[in-house]
Amino acid sequence: MRRWILDRYLLREWLKILVLTALGFPLIIIALDLTDKLGDYLSRGIKPSAIALGYLYSLPSQIFQVLPATVLFATVFSVSAMNRHSELTAAKASGRSFYRIIAPVMLAAVVTMLFGFLLGEVAPAGSRRQAELLGDVQIRSQSTRYNFVYRADHGWVYVIRSLQISAREMRNVVLERAGAGPAYPTLAIQSPRVNYDTAHARWTIHNGRMRVIGGLTDEQTIQFDSMYQRTLVEKPAELLAEPKKPEEMRYGELGRYIDDLERSGSEVPKLRVDRQLKLSIPFTCIVIALFGAPLALTSPRGSGAVGVGLSLGTTVIFLTMIQLSRAIGAGGALPPVVAAWLPNVIFLGAGAWLMKRART
Repeated sequence: MRRWILDRYLLREWLKILVLTALGFPLIIIALDLTDKLGDYLSRGIKPSAIALGYLYSLPSQIFQVLPATVLFATVFSVSAMNRHSELTAAKASGRSFYRIIAPVMLAAVVTMLFGFLLGEVAPAGSRRQAELLGDVQIRSQSTRYNFVYRADHGWVYVIRSLQISAREMRNVVLERAGAGPAYPTLAIQSPRVNYDTAHARWTIHNGRMRVIGGLTDEQTIQFDSMYQRTLVEKPAELLAEPKKPEEMRYGELGRYIDDLERSGSEVPKLRVDRQLKLSIPFTCIVIALFGAPLALTSPRGSGAVGVGLSLGTTVIFLTMIQLSRAIGAGGALPPVVAAWLPNVIFLGAGAWLMKRART
């Protein structure tokens, strides 16, 4: 058991700093944001309890954004503390290499990366709920909606004149899916009345017609008395909801949204970069731990302030690189995958170089 004492000690110190910074950074951001917007929220009649709950729902998103910085702080402070107290020297004298000493940190970084992936899927729902509580998104409680457009999955767009929840009925409906030629034709379904069957959980389209457009000269029109459309799966209440913003979508939802926009002819490089960032930001935890461990050895043994300066400076540089790369990718100068992963590649190379130079 004695050989694991150093591992447990380093891991305990690393986790303490990680938890402290993972909660501390978001709380500072929330405090600054609340100071700026509190008066506006209160003037709109939002209750203090709703404001507090809204910011509580924002925590997953805030933690997701600062996760790489928390890993960097935890790694630099825990390793540099061992270096200042000559614990690294003692461990090396006992036969342990520097690589073996920081192995618990790298393992913890992998677990943090997996936690980051999970957090990235949870955060959009929290952001949506925060927007509702703080009045940034209207919560529809009425049972009727008129003259609206609903963007559904698989490229379908619904244009609806009226929706009655109590009657479970839509009037003057156009369902359209943009195509890309004969192999993937454009479909347009028009109907004066569409009813929802609660027993079978599906919509019935009455007395309509469907146009199949494969090209400029290739078009067919089919009249029908009633039909079911398999992709029309939304329940009546779901059609009352406000459409989600891209930042309120999970990885899979954002992918489907991007596909829909591309089928309609829209350019979506920025959204593709944002989707890749949902993967690259958690993976940064491993990269930043590999970079931060040898970086901690460069701080003088007697100064913890240098560790703070190194961590803050590296965090600012990394965040700046992400924003710069994101902007370049959004402009189309770089492929979205390259734009999202480029900062990781650069820091991975720098970390490998520092690790090679570290005294083992």
